[in-house]
Amino acid sequence: MGLPGSLRMLLLSVWFFCSLTVLESLELSTSSTSDARELDALLQDHAYQAFARPRTGVVYQGVVPSNLTGIQVSAMRLRSGSLKTRGVSMYQEFVIPVGVVEQPYVERLVLVYQNLGNWSMTYYPPLQGYMYLAPVLGLLAYDASDLMAKNLPELDIQASGEPISIKFSSITRVPDGLVAKCVSFDLNGSVNLSNALAGNICTTFKQGHFSIVAESIAPSSPPIPMAPPRSPPPPPPPPPNDEKNKSKVWKIVGSVVGGIALLVVLGGLVVWGRKYKQRKEMNQMERAADVGEALHMTTVGTTKAPAATGTRTQPALETEYMP
Repeated sequence: MGLPGSLRMLLLSVWFFCSLTVLESLELSTSSTSDARELDALLQDHAYQAFARPRTGVVYQGVVPSNLTGIQVSAMRLRSGSLKTRGVSMYQEFVIPVGVVEQPYVERLVLVYQNLGNWSMTYYPPLQGYMYLAPVLGLLAYDASDLMAKNLPELDIQASGEPISIKFSSITRVPDGLVAKCVSFDLNGSVNLSNALAGNICTTFKQGHFSIVAESIAPSSPPIPMAPPRSPPPPPPPPPNDEKNKSKVWKIVGSVVGGIALLVVLGGLVVWGRKYKQRKEMNQMERAADVGEALHMTTVGTTKAPAATGTRTQPALETEYMP
């Protein structure tokens, strides 16, 4: 299933940005690596010059040019078989265990030690956001068949068992709250970070340059000037209280219900009053009827009916009024 066009464009943009970042870092590291490689060649030459009467397993201190004062260099010649089977208990700050081999194989080799001292930052600029706590130390291997040779290529040495240990003797105190880390620079310019062991010890399985770093602490910003005191602003209105709002709602609802109940009661009273008035009038009419003249009853067959005792106007024949 193909990716949507928008997602494909986003991935291409991210890949392009990452490619530019990698190219930029490679260019920067290539410039500094070139200077460092020239320094390695120069120190190899001066280290070999220290072999006046070379003896196997003996450390010879080299002398650097006056324009590189502060850098220390030394050399030690070893048999390849002895290095692999015995190792080196201590060569300056380096402890080389049993099982270190070189490629290509040579009968004898020279281990050149470097301590760049105050030149560490010049040839190996610290990583962004980090600062050096110890000088940069180097350990490089060369062919020992010709001790007068210059610009020799390095041998590739590898620890096949335990790693090579670097015990830094001169280290700045780690700032509070930060953790010391080991940094290693390969001959091809790549940089690796790892946690330092107790006692300011770093480990490696191959040759190169090594140091201890920690995250740099940014300088504290100057204090911000205080503004002149001003009258305090009025306190903000208190936040709405849900309990009070509920109480108000219930009061309103109660008032409405009470008003409706009162209207119902008043309506009932009005209806009751009207019925009471009608009942009273009916009672008065019944009493008035009882007080009036009673009608005489007479029997007509099997039925009783009222009968008048007399008439007010006596009937007369029309002929009685004729003359």
